[in-house]
Amino acid sequence: MTSFRSVIAQHIGQPASDGAGVRLNRVIGGAGIERFDPFLMLDEFGSNDPDDYIAGFPPHPHRGFETITYMLEGRMRHEDHMGNVGLLQSGGVQWMTAARGVIHSEMPEQEQGTMRGFQIWLNLPGKDKLGEPGYRDFDAAEIPRLRTASGVEVKVIAGRFDDGEQQLDGIVQRPHSEPHLFDLVIPAGAELNLRLADGLRPMLYVYEGTLRVAGDAPAEVVQGRLARLSEQGELRLSSAQGARVLLLAGRPLGEPIVQYGPFVMNSREEIEQALRDFHNGVLA
Repeated sequence: MTSFRSVIAQHIGQPASDGAGVRLNRVIGGAGIERFDPFLMLDEFGSNDPDDYIAGFPPHPHRGFETITYMLEGRMRHEDHMGNVGLLQSGGVQWMTAARGVIHSEMPEQEQGTMRGFQIWLNLPGKDKLGEPGYRDFDAAEIPRLRTASGVEVKVIAGRFDDGEQQLDGIVQRPHSEPHLFDLVIPAGAELNLRLADGLRPMLYVYEGTLRVAGDAPAEVVQGRLARLSEQGELRLSSAQGARVLLLAGRPLGEPIVQYGPFVMNSREEIEQALRDFHNGVLA
């Protein structure tokens, strides 16, 4: 008998401000982040008021994790200490591995119009936290996508999509935490079955519409809510009126998480070293 993953908890984000005053919705972040391991943060930003985003994110440091920025609408310019310059545009993805240290900026390349998307922080295992940093931009056309038999549109940013009929690998694979990141557009009346390896910890963020998740106790997840799911079985999703959903799944690292602002390490001593390195100009 097929078992299905159930919703074990739902979470509501909180209004926040970051960078030089960018307004956003912090869906994951802060106290209790071990529940979302290996993910550390999920920020949703979206506004057509330039005052909410125009100040951007001036130069700032990171150490110990990866950042993934997925732009639904808008234009953002990236520059970092490694000499990388990139323009993230609608539908594109920026994947940056901070590792031992990156100092970068992300500034709007527009003075009006809508800027909308997500930034995700993905933890690195302790053995990789002081490894080589890296950066890559992916244009919208580079992101693998498919349409299922029931009409669900899928963008596979990371991991492997498998519904039993089609399989598709994303543009990024990470063996340490096996991150899966899909953008799902589920039409009204459509259903999607997903196969995920047991032990992966999945989450669903509904950013438009309402989603129904099958399971021992079927649950509705409305717009603006994040659902954490059980770690075994298939995933069955449907929507009566249509939904847009960000799926995140990963294998928990199970390591201590110590965070101080833009630094995420395994111990307080490592955080103190990161601060010394930054103040001494040797973080990156």
